[in-house]
Amino acid sequence: MSAATPAVIPRRVAVIGCGDISSLHFDAIAIVSDAELVAVCDVHPERLASAVAAHGVPGFDSHTEMFDTVHPDVIHICTPHHLHASIAIDALERGIHVVMEKPLAHTRAEGDRIVAAAEAGTAKIAVCFQNRYNAPVQAAAALLASGELGRVAGAAATVMWFRGPEYYLDRPWRGRWATGGGGLLMNQAIHTLDLLQWLVGEVSEVSGNASTRALGDTIEVEDTAEMVLEHTNGARSIFYATLANAVNAPVTIDIVTEKATLNLRGNLTISYPDGRVEVVEERAVAEGARSYWGVSHRLLIEDFYARLDEPEAFWISPVEAQRTLNIIQDVYDQTYPERAQSSAAWQHTEENDRKAATL
Repeated sequence: MSAATPAVIPRRVAVIGCGDISSLHFDAIAIVSDAELVAVCDVHPERLASAVAAHGVPGFDSHTEMFDTVHPDVIHICTPHHLHASIAIDALERGIHVVMEKPLAHTRAEGDRIVAAAEAGTAKIAVCFQNRYNAPVQAAAALLASGELGRVAGAAATVMWFRGPEYYLDRPWRGRWATGGGGLLMNQAIHTLDLLQWLVGEVSEVSGNASTRALGDTIEVEDTAEMVLEHTNGARSIFYATLANAVNAPVTIDIVTEKATLNLRGNLTISYPDGRVEVVEERAVAEGARSYWGVSHRLLIEDFYARLDEPEAFWISPVEAQRTLNIIQDVYDQTYPERAQSSAAWQHTEENDRKAATL
């Protein structure tokens, strides 16, 4: 008689931040075979009560109390940007694995702190740049990495969407430097920037500008931005994004190589000089209120859990996420030099405070 297969002990999972994006995380956790939701956390009483009722688990308004009470193995961070670093670092220092919504942090300095905490411990952390899991994007990445298209000459990308005042009035943290860390670049266009630097190559130089063209009465951050990126492989990319468009137009990324042009507009179209055209279609998604988010969040989260026992860091790590955050911060530093100076002074004070606390 063969020995019985050992029972799989589910990993204890908690979600911190129960706003809009958390629904994708709850859905993914529910279908991961070795994950069990054991707690939720939110500082807003109504959202917390709703999540407790929906999922039948204990609720907490303090993540540290939750850590001490339910001892999760994995947490999902779905909070406003300015809370990412403190929660992630607290978890990593306790050996708790982390799945985090983008951006890595709301400032470059806080992103550096997460990178350091991740490198100092053994817990894994994933940052949700889920568009890297889109089927057309993965096909483009594989084709470029193969070298069969030759040298990449350059690329162009656009994000031309609409957001009205109500989007920010509903969640005021989105339109503030102190809580959002920025506007359009940190909250919407960051995904396209991430794909641009990942597909084309590491960025060595950034020249850009951010501005507020349509929402100045509502937000203190930018709603429009443009930049030129120089890549270490010699390619050059141009980028334009705005929330002042009349509609949410399809995101575009066009990559020119020696032997073909790649056009990402949902699907991937590969055009060759001899007239051949190949198309890689995106996966079909179910209809529904959140169908426009696609399935790539689920794919990333499933992949993270599947790799938890591997010795290597998860491939979309804090180091990877910091590359895109640095591009955005470079644009902010160029556009708002007074903020760059005050941020440097604040970071110097924070470092001194942390050093003093250890004496």
